[in-house]
Amino acid sequence: MIINRYLITVEGIVQGVGFRPFVFNLAISLKLRGWVNNNSKGVFIDIEGDKGSIKMFLITLKSNPPPLAKIEKITCVYKPTINYVGFSIKESEVFENTITLISPDIATCKDCIEDIKTPCNRRYKYPFTNCTNCGPRFSIIKTIPYDRDKTTMKSFKMCPDCFSEYKAPTNRRFHAQPNACSCCGPEVFITDRNGNPIKADHPIDWAASALKRGEILAVKGLGGFHLVCDAKNEASIKLLRKRKIRPDKPFAVMGKDIDIIKKYCIVSDLEEKILTGIQKPIVLLKAGEEHLLVDEIAPKQNTIGFLLPFTPLHELLFESELEILIMTSGNISSLPLEYDNDKAVANLSNVADYFLMHNRDIYIPIDDSIVKVVNDEAVMIRRARGYAPAPLKYDTSKNILACGPNMKNTFCISKDNFLFVSQHNGDLGNLETLEHYKRNIEHYKNIFKFEPVAVACDLHPNYVSTEYAKEYSLPKIEVQHHHAHIASCMVENKLTGKVIGIAFDGTGYGPDDTVWGGEFMTCSLSSFQRLGHIACVPLPGGDICSREPWRMAVSYINYAFKESQEIPLLLIPMFGEKALTILKMIDLNINCFVTSSMGRFFDAASAILGIRACTTYEGQASMELEAIIDETEDSSYPYDILTVDSDNIIDTSKIIKGLLTDLNNKLPLGIISAKFHNSVVNFSVDMCKIIRINTGLRQVALSGGVFQNSYLLKELSINLRENNFLVYTHKDFPSNDGGVALVKLL
Repeated sequence: MIINRYLITVEGIVQGVGFRPFVFNLAISLKLRGWVNNNSKGVFIDIEGDKGSIKMFLITLKSNPPPLAKIEKITCVYKPTINYVGFSIKESEVFENTITLISPDIATCKDCIEDIKTPCNRRYKYPFTNCTNCGPRFSIIKTIPYDRDKTTMKSFKMCPDCFSEYKAPTNRRFHAQPNACSCCGPEVFITDRNGNPIKADHPIDWAASALKRGEILAVKGLGGFHLVCDAKNEASIKLLRKRKIRPDKPFAVMGKDIDIIKKYCIVSDLEEKILTGIQKPIVLLKAGEEHLLVDEIAPKQNTIGFLLPFTPLHELLFESELEILIMTSGNISSLPLEYDNDKAVANLSNVADYFLMHNRDIYIPIDDSIVKVVNDEAVMIRRARGYAPAPLKYDTSKNILACGPNMKNTFCISKDNFLFVSQHNGDLGNLETLEHYKRNIEHYKNIFKFEPVAVACDLHPNYVSTEYAKEYSLPKIEVQHHHAHIASCMVENKLTGKVIGIAFDGTGYGPDDTVWGGEFMTCSLSSFQRLGHIACVPLPGGDICSREPWRMAVSYINYAFKESQEIPLLLIPMFGEKALTILKMIDLNINCFVTSSMGRFFDAASAILGIRACTTYEGQASMELEAIIDETEDSSYPYDILTVDSDNIIDTSKIIKGLLTDLNNKLPLGIISAKFHNSVVNFSVDMCKIIRINTGLRQVALSGGVFQNSYLLKELSINLRENNFLVYTHKDFPSNDGGVALVKLL
């Protein structure tokens, strides 16, 4: 028999996913010899055997790898034979300036759930049960390669039983780095709101009892703390809102199992697949007709964000007859997610009655991801746990750090033909979030051996992320905000050349020193040309308009009626005497910026209809406007598209007048909302037709936070396709500002 030897390099997400034990067992089954190890480039396999067995080895490697692995590249190099004896797993190696792909944190697998629920199993009710197919990865890694001593599990020495599993090739915990049990691993414990320990033989059962009697708990999970209460207890939810100073923003809800979720929401096959998959994000679901859920969970919304348990600890919380739990991020409004025990007690003691904590450190906090289904496709709203830091494969030639925006910040690093978009960092509005942002950047630089040669930032001169970029003594690449939106959609969809870009959001700095946000452009990855927008109106008071939509209602009504004497008569009954102050500000141009923001246009419509005059969270006015849509209504309002010096401007006056007329005629608000949304769809299609005539382009990319509006995204996509446009949208990355860092810079 002729013996062949090959050195095989496997690149991709191949660490922390059971790849080495998979290779070991496959090699043994095929009577191959040699070794496998982790290294900072991926996995090396040195293998000897007959040609047919090696061929079968490679076929299986490519076609049936471990479920969590994602192979990007396999390289085989023929080598002289050595005549190995047996097959082994060697120690990990580190190579300078090479990149290792890291698995995201993965929800508990079915086998581990069975372990913790089987009384005779030695991991019965153990809340840190995991194996090579599930459990913590990214949140506990300090550096690479992914070995136990380079994670926060280093301080927990495996007991003989766990070590035996770890070393046994046929065991699914073979080389599972976080492997542990109740004898040797992390522990849970209860404290009061001041951090004083509470004696409890079974802390999770104690916590469940506290939840059932109406207490609010801060629960430490996989990537940080959640604030938790019984989702059937209205008094507890109201108290949580009061303490967290979160009067209206919807809470996420964790259901015991998929059947419980189906009691309250309409769940499609795809939504069920996402809910029960390995990531287990929050999924925005349509509430059932008679869902019987407390209105306080999601005030004035027709959707509810549900998720399923994704750690053993969460599974065990539901063992005590609990059915649904509020599971909202454990932080004070605008501050980063809490993940350190002591700091959580210090910052959440005024919110939580008790703390259910554990002593496994979280190295990198990571929030829950949020997904919804539109047009039978999964659409990412917030990309974090379960998805980050998995990269997008893309042809890149330079190491560039893209610093991202101020709101819903993510950053992106490009290296070795990969784009790594970070997990959600939040809004960079305070020192704590900025420090969190900087720490995450340094962590990515460390684990991916990354040093930028250039830094990209938003064109806005006052963004905190832009100021951070200026700290680097490297070439700067300034990117206009809405060009970045469209370019990110192009990159995600692997588009080249030029497209028609529709960028709808709340705020973005325009090169003409106005506030953009309702833009129609032609874009390539490196350049753009603005060809149209909705009509500009004053933004009286600046950023405060996003919190006080009634101001935009005054501005749009003033625009619609121009200098008519009727304006005060229209406004005073709607908004009182304060509307006259806004009119005077506009007239004298005092603290009035100019904006073409689609987000502010939606805010104005919401305020005019009396739905939301002032907001307590971003996007509230437009979300509540969307929630009341009568989807059976297909009519719309008229509008004009004006051409001024080759600039196509959508005059919104007739839409505003139509809203007021229908409101005066007491038409149901659901019909008025539908007509408003249909008008936006119609003028967007008309603008694309104009641009197609002038440019010949028919590819349309949709991006921006306004496209989180499911009705708008669905109807505009359908109508564009019916008019022979090719439509591209975001799916794996958010259309909101959480996706703008995903830009390939030429």
